[in-house]
Amino acid sequence: MASSHYSCSVRQGFNFEKDQQLLVGHLVSMTVGGTALAADESLTIPTAAFSSGDAVTTSTAVVGVISDISWTGGYADPLYFNVQVSNENQKTLSVKTHTSLLDTTVVFQFNIYAFDQEAKVYYLAFHSNATDMNGLIYKEGGDLSLAINPDFSHEVKSPMNFEMSIGIMPQATAQVLNFAVSNTDKFVKTWGVTVAGS
Repeated sequence: MASSHYSCSVRQGFNFEKDQQLLVGHLVSMTVGGTALAADESLTIPTAAFSSGDAVTTSTAVVGVISDISWTGGYADPLYFNVQVSNENQKTLSVKTHTSLLDTTVVFQFNIYAFDQEAKVYYLAFHSNATDMNGLIYKEGGDLSLAINPDFSHEVKSPMNFEMSIGIMPQATAQVLNFAVSNTDKFVKTWGVTVAGS
């Protein structure tokens, strides 16, 4: 099965420039263990940046900028995220990682944008289609795959941001991950398996 890996530009995510045409990732929303992270970063929507007209919304509030996301492609395989988040979210996640996380549920939405060189527009290359994805923090060797760097990142100094890493396995229900390889060539893959009686 084909794996998926997207390395996104943190600089382009925070400070969007039309002439760069790099991969951009937004963590639109995320709730970890029942606690919602703040959508406190106002960022340019790449797909709207090349649109015209007063009615086009060109920015949106998101939880953070994705630097890296990967999935090996199996139904039960986890999604791994590296995300740059705000100081406020860094504090929230620090509390989570230093206390007993009995509730390991994760609800999230994300968008990965790529540039179509033929159509000369950004498109959604990997995303949750504005739908909540339901997962659980992945356990590796008994440890939860959740970490937040206590030191701020130097790649983009303003706004101040901190690197979060999280692995998320799907809950026991079939969900859909959306992909595209151009502005028009799109497909979906299943994440998670519905278990009878669950």
